[in-house]
Amino acid sequence: MSDLLREFCAENLTCVPAAIEAGAARIELCDNLAVGGTTPSLGVIEAAIELAHDHGARVMVMVRPRGGDFIYTDDELKIMETDARLALAMGADGVVFGCLCADEDGGLAIDRPATERLVAVAREAALERGAAADVTFHMAFDALPENRRLDAIDELVEMGCTRILTHGGAAGTAIEDNLDRLAAYVERADGRIVILPGGGITWENAEGVAASLGVSECHGTKIVKLA
Repeated sequence: MSDLLREFCAENLTCVPAAIEAGAARIELCDNLAVGGTTPSLGVIEAAIELAHDHGARVMVMVRPRGGDFIYTDDELKIMETDARLALAMGADGVVFGCLCADEDGGLAIDRPATERLVAVAREAALERGAAADVTFHMAFDALPENRRLDAIDELVEMGCTRILTHGGAAGTAIEDNLDRLAAYVERADGRIVILPGGGITWENAEGVAASLGVSECHGTKIVKLA
């Protein structure tokens, strides 16, 4: 059996049982995948955690208050703090978010204060139940200018993130066309943070993508074959 960890991106609870049965070892739990995923309801979170943990799978909960860009107001960040805290208190194994800001050149950069704030909340909430929390910085990473992504990896390591979910290129591009870029991210990460390839990875090509990049995890809505 392959050692590749397959993270299934789930919209609500509908396909979670089948995904775990098909080999998903971790669930990224979202709502509203049509806009890239938003925070699921507390009821969905509770049910998914119970189901996944009963079957030896882990759950990462999306913390995103709306679709659209990844530049959040202070009010939105307060919502994200509350959602992260509640998800982890309910037993989630980690949270998934991405915060960006405009820089002095008019481009995009990692919103360091917001990211550090949410990482701290995740750590505190997990410690309250005697656990550690994974923190995935999601595909907001791919909205950064390409020439800033390698430095952004270093920043996210410093801020305490444990994983970066990335397609390696613009949405809609073939994952095979982004392998060189993803390989550069893996090299820069150098084991300090997990690079999690996603977007266009399926149960059919996951093994090949993972082998070409030397990674042990892949992500997708079709990462396992559902009946």
